[in-house]
Amino acid sequence: MNPGSYRWGILLGVGLVIVVLDQITKTLVMHTMHLHESIPIIAGFFNLTYIRNPGAAFGMFATTNSAFRLIFFVGTSIFALGLLGTIFYRMHPADLWGQLSVAGIFGGAIGNLLDRLQYGEVVDFLDFHVGGYHWPAFNVADSAISVGVVSLLILFAMDNKRESPAPIEPAEEDTPNDKEKRTSHDL
Repeated sequence: MNPGSYRWGILLGVGLVIVVLDQITKTLVMHTMHLHESIPIIAGFFNLTYIRNPGAAFGMFATTNSAFRLIFFVGTSIFALGLLGTIFYRMHPADLWGQLSVAGIFGGAIGNLLDRLQYGEVVDFLDFHVGGYHWPAFNVADSAISVGVVSLLILFAMDNKRESPAPIEPAEEDTPNDKEKRTSHDL
């Protein structure tokens, strides 16, 4: 297998695994739970709670017109997938961490896009909370997107730190002898 095929295999393989896990878990939740039903898994910390989110992260755009939401989110998803493909294409072939990160985001974006196309909203069920403070419910696709984005941010921060130029030291003042040593070639 040539290196180019291997790279695209990572994108498709990881992306497909995430999409399949995401869709299987959502299907299980939809077929075994009632909408808004909550099952405590770890008391006071984690529940399986079946909800449907018509909006984006944290319920943004949830109250806007459903036709607008569908067009907006499908368009945004297609744009994001194209952008992810471009980022992936431009990555160095040896950048496995970056490739896995982009593949995770790619798979997550497809998983949520499939929900929007099928149901007009996203199925969420992972519900973490501490006391009365709840993190908005999410799903496998959201998890893959979040882990991928954080992973890319760490990778970019590490690359920038490694590539930062050494500090420039101030030039010393020329002494009269230095000026005499220069030739016309130096000027």
